[in-house]
Amino acid sequence: MKLGIMQPYFFPYIGYWQLINAVDKYVIYDDVNFIKGGWINRNQILMDGEAKYINLQMRGASPNKLIKEVELSVDPVYNKKLLKKIESCYKNAPYYLQAFEVIEDIISQGEKNLAKYLEYAIQKVSNYLSIDTEIVISSSINKNENLKGENKVIEICKLLGAKEYLNAIGGQKLYSYENFSKNFLELNFIKTEEIQYKQFNNQFVPNLSIIDVIMFNSKEEIDKILNTYTLVAK
Repeated sequence: MKLGIMQPYFFPYIGYWQLINAVDKYVIYDDVNFIKGGWINRNQILMDGEAKYINLQMRGASPNKLIKEVELSVDPVYNKKLLKKIESCYKNAPYYLQAFEVIEDIISQGEKNLAKYLEYAIQKVSNYLSIDTEIVISSSINKNENLKGENKVIEICKLLGAKEYLNAIGGQKLYSYENFSKNFLELNFIKTEEIQYKQFNNQFVPNLSIIDVIMFNSKEEIDKILNTYTLVAK
């Protein structure tokens, strides 16, 4: 069984979905510390040919809190402005109508808990992309909470019966092939290959939110993109 574990992010880039699609079970890591300045509460969309941030409004977010302990500021006015911004950027995109329906549902959900909000978003986008990977919430797993980093990941793998652990290529420095091997686990990394598609008539801007991908690509095209990666082993 292949397992992936990652913090929940706000409309993450395509590599995140490649990982979810490549594994049998995917753990949403909601019981690790919130990271300020990361991708948990923000991402980038195409605006006037450039990458621009969109953000979730939060209340009392802190690196001293777990992701599951952070609350959102549920402001219908802000949500309306956010949706209007996305609409103005993509209303002429070829798959705007289908994509915007999913985005509007996520942004308008009214959930106050950050982890639950993002869990809903991940499930909703996965359904749209026809990804049927089983989603598991980390805080629901009965594990040793004193473990940290790699050791905690290895224990989750064992508890869920994984034989192979997959992670994004950026995690290579976090994990030791030797330690995974000692625990009878195979360790591999997904490296997203170069992906380009037409963004209106602009020069291509890479690594934007999944919002950009679903606005400009059919589901058939996205299915090909989900498999445009290299598996990196030791």
